[in-house]
Amino acid sequence: MVSTAGQRNPYPTVDVIIEVEGKIVLVKRKNPPYGWAIPGGFIDAGERAEDAAVREAKEETGLDVKLVDLLGVYSDPDRDPRFHTLSVVYVGRASGNPVAGDDAGEVGLFDEKSLPEDIAFDHRKILEDYFAYKKEGKRPFPPSR
Repeated sequence: MVSTAGQRNPYPTVDVIIEVEGKIVLVKRKNPPYGWAIPGGFIDAGERAEDAAVREAKEETGLDVKLVDLLGVYSDPDRDPRFHTLSVVYVGRASGNPVAGDDAGEVGLFDEKSLPEDIAFDHRKILEDYFAYKKEGKRPFPPSR
């Protein structure tokens, strides 16, 4: 858990929508806030966002991800109930079977019509933007409220 003592700025994070054979990978969180989530996490000091994205994807899913696009930046102060985070959201591709790791209790492959009900953070909104982007080719910027 990241300490928020004295923190005045948002914490930088990354999320990666991982495409595998026409579906996307979501992880079920073992720690609060609970629910299904896009793989991702905090950017370490001295780490590039894109390196953090690949690292977090590997830690949570066991997949070697190749980043192929940048979906957008999500910074709503209420996106994480613990504290203010800012997430750089990438789209990546991988092959193989994802395996739950790190703080992921489960891992699953989903499409737009099979998304689980209990999605953590603002990830449902991000996924809506992603599926619209895939259909229309238009980036979700600036993100709608």
